[in-house]
Amino acid sequence: MGYFSSLDVSASGLTAQRMRMDLISQNIANASTTKTENGQPYRRQVLVLGTDQTTSFSNYLTGMSKDLLSNGKVKIQGVREDTSDFKKVYEPENPDADEDGYVLMPNVDIVTEMVDMISATRSYEANVTASTASKSMAMQALNIGK
Repeated sequence: MGYFSSLDVSASGLTAQRMRMDLISQNIANASTTKTENGQPYRRQVLVLGTDQTTSFSNYLTGMSKDLLSNGKVKIQGVREDTSDFKKVYEPENPDADEDGYVLMPNVDIVTEMVDMISATRSYEANVTASTASKSMAMQALNIGK
């Protein structure tokens, strides 16, 4: 694994966690949105992450190729909607209320979003630390020749 590979892994992690924080912020901002373009309440958005590797797990176990581990970058596979049920809140004065006075509210839980935000922030900080350590090691290697 080369020097720039470690920076690539950290950079892909930084990008993924930034996108995750953006989605969490969007979820929090729309926690009270009862109608979207499709007439339904806002659905919580979740980032789907994976690795940028195309090899199978069995290849790792058998050790057929030593350079398989060099491309461990984070890959953003997409954004999906959380399909959990909407919350029903009794608000008969709300214009979006049904005939029984209940309003369908988004399936966004602020506590869950804040826990996810803390997790994403810590992951972002870990990637910054890893890239800083890589940079520091490279500088120390350059100073050896002095």
